Amino acid sequence: MTDHDRTGPGHHHARHDSAQIDWEALGPILERGAELHTPLHQQIAAWLRELLTGVAGTGPDGVRRVLDIGSGPGVVSCLLAQAFPAAEVVAVDAAEALLERARARAGRLGLGDRIHTHHAEVPDGLDALGGADLIWSSKALHHVGDQRAAVAALAGHLRPGGLLAVCEGGLAPRYLPRDIGVGRPGLQSRLDAAGEEWFTTMRTALPEAADDIEDWPAFLADAGLRAPRTRSFLLDLAAPLSAEARGYVQTRLTRSVDLYGDRLDPDDRTTLARLTDPDDPAGVTRRPDVFLLSAQTVHTACAR
Repeated sequence: MTDHDRTGPGHHHARHDSAQIDWEALGPILERGAELHTPLHQQIAAWLRELLTGVAGTGPDGVRRVLDIGSGPGVVSCLLAQAFPAAEVVAVDAAEALLERARARAGRLGLGDRIHTHHAEVPDGLDALGGADLIWSSKALHHVGDQRAAVAALAGHLRPGGLLAVCEGGLAPRYLPRDIGVGRPGLQSRLDAAGEEWFTTMRTALPEAADDIEDWPAFLADAGLRAPRTRSFLLDLAAPLSAEARGYVQTRLTRSVDLYGDRLDPDDRTTLARLTDPDDPAGVTRRPDVFLLSAQTVHTACAR
């Protein structure tokens, strides 16, 4: 599954069809996926701390309020609360079932007094949030038709010297060798291509979809922010994966079939049916060669 399916490592889900999704059923899957990506998000949090000290001049201890826009089940919200121990963190999401998971997670980790939730669509419904020293949004803004306007709306909530960090782009995650001994070699590449086509169709169908070049640093600059920075972070879980990680890959591949399997030829669909079958010896839950390699790109800039 390509990185364009945002039901993967955390709070990545399509706002335009959210009413049709069973978030109570999907919540545990999103939470487990985000937990697998914890090493990557810890790297990102450490980088944001450096930027707030060296570029924004605020410093980690000066971060008193953090907004996590598109928080999902709150895994990253809790990581941000740990990285910025003086801050209140507000998890913002359009799915109340996911916010319930965020509150429960915060309580289990002893962060319930510092993590609060706000039910809202992005970018609508954000006016009541107030200001923040750090605003984080991962894989949420590409589900908004006018991404440039969405960045500007978030930037409007930054306090002086505050930092906006948008996680968009990166590379499609890799799970499988080129030749897996089932079907034609190169399945992953064909699946990626189908995912790109699906993503383009999804973007085109969004309300008020703007035909903009996806230049996130330019969006940040247009919002009046300064000192743009971009950096990519790697998650590298080598084979053989844990049973939990292989289950995550199975879920991702199953979701790919649901979303854009009809763009693949019958042979590839047959291969995917075997890969996602827990009883098939060739399935990903039994294969020793399944891995997880993912790169996520973060774009940041500061308020003046």
